[in-house]
Amino acid sequence: MAVIEGLICTQADGSISFGNYKLPAKSKLDNFEHNGDLYKVKTFKEITKLEKNGMFVYESVPGTTVLNLKASGKEVAFQVEGPEDAQITLELEDETIYKVFVNGADAGEMKTNLGGKLSLSVELNEEQPVDVRIEKVGEAMLCDVTPN
Repeated sequence: MAVIEGLICTQADGSISFGNYKLPAKSKLDNFEHNGDLYKVKTFKEITKLEKNGMFVYESVPGTTVLNLKASGKEVAFQVEGPEDAQITLELEDETIYKVFVNGADAGEMKTNLGGKLSLSVELNEEQPVDVRIEKVGEAMLCDVTPN
């Protein structure tokens, strides 16, 4: 049952944590500096959003708390918790295939759209954070149609 009182913070391992789904009214924090990047978080009970250098990173409906978010070119990993199931959207690479794991279980492969958005639903409760890991599998193959 963790919430981030300051809305966003840096963890000892270099990851970031953000969000407070218990807030009754929208709160935001702008220009949070982490590893040379500027983050903006908006959060409350209905939605949690994170931007990095003005670009979309994460959104959940309803609001959530995200713990230990780490992202590289190959993988995104974090823990998420909230009072009820949430729809999570992440900005990744355009038209790329990713393998999704929820609490260590393989949730299958998903392809991002032209804008790089990947959406997934996660079953949540306030008692236990859920581990989410998304691994890049490869570029989506375009269909090559050759006339006969």
